[in-house]
Amino acid sequence: MINIRPVSDLRNKYPEIENMVLQENKEVYLTKNGYGSMVVMSLEKYSELIDELEYNKYIKKAL
Repeated sequence: MINIRPVSDLRNKYPEIENMVLQENKEVYLTKNGYGSMVVMSLEKYSELIDELEYNKYIKKAL
């Protein structure tokens, strides 16, 4: 399930968001004035994403 929260929750409910990101390993999508603003994810998840993108880029160059 996608976690969509207002950006104000970073200030008001930080421990709850931190738990979702770190313990449940889920991304949290933040909105500002009803529009998408940013995504919060763990460093590990971000690193995996970047590694996968770099690997795919390397494979495309090799082909």
